[in-house]
Amino acid sequence: MKGLHLTADLYQCRCDAAWLTDAVKLGDWCVKAVDAVGLQAVDQLFHTFPGAGSNPGGVTATVLLAESHVWLHTWPDERAVTIDVYVCNFGDDNSAKARGLMYALVNRFQPEWTEQRSLDRGTES
Repeated sequence: MKGLHLTADLYQCRCDAAWLTDAVKLGDWCVKAVDAVGLQAVDQLFHTFPGAGSNPGGVTATVLLAESHVWLHTWPDERAVTIDVYVCNFGDDNSAKARGLMYALVNRFQPEWTEQRSLDRGTES
C-alpha cells in the first residue's frame, strides 16, 4: 500500500474564471494532464454545482487512476481551489508522476499563493 499523497490549497487564483466554473472544460484538461505525466485515467466524474445568488457554482472534478485518484474542488466566489493527488507505488514508483501532475494542476490556476503538503503512505515491503 506504499504511495504518495499530495494536497494543495490554492488562493486568489488568477486564471480565467471558466477554469473554476466549467466542469467539462476543467475535466477534459485534467484527463489530458494525467495522460501527459504518464498516469492512466480509468474513469472520471465532473460536476458543476448550482450557484447561490450572484455567486457562480463551483466544480468537483474526479479522475480515477489505475494508480489511485485526483480530486479538485473549486470555489469561484473565493477564487480558490483544493487539489488532492494520490498515487500507489505498487510495482512502480509513481512519485515523480504525481509531483509532475500536481505542478501542472497548480500552474493551471495561477494562484497568488498555495499551501502544499506531501505525505508518504504505507510502509516499505
